[in-house]
Amino acid sequence: MTFSNEPFRTRLAGREDMLASLLSQASEEGAELDTLRAIVEETSELAGERVLSRLGLADAGAEGDLADLRELLAAWRDAKSSAWKAFIEWAIRALLALLLIGIAVRLGVWDLL
Repeated sequence: MTFSNEPFRTRLAGREDMLASLLSQASEEGAELDTLRAIVEETSELAGERVLSRLGLADAGAEGDLADLRELLAAWRDAKSSAWKAFIEWAIRALLALLLIGIAVRLGVWDLL
């Protein structure tokens, strides 16, 4: 399955142009605090978009995919928890059955039968 990254590439190019503009502005003005903040903000957004693109999460359906993955993970955790609870209940019942058998042998119930 392939996704078209054209809208992302267009935004990315726009962000790269914005970053280049801010960098040239910072070098001309002596790097005022507002310009430096804008550079950091644009750089972090650009890096974030690149990471999402490399992970394959830059398309429009990515939010739904992540929601589905979270739901699947929650279901897996619930199933795992239920399996452990069932195992513990089974183990406790087996121990209680062994205890009852031990008491029966100790009391000599087998001799009465």
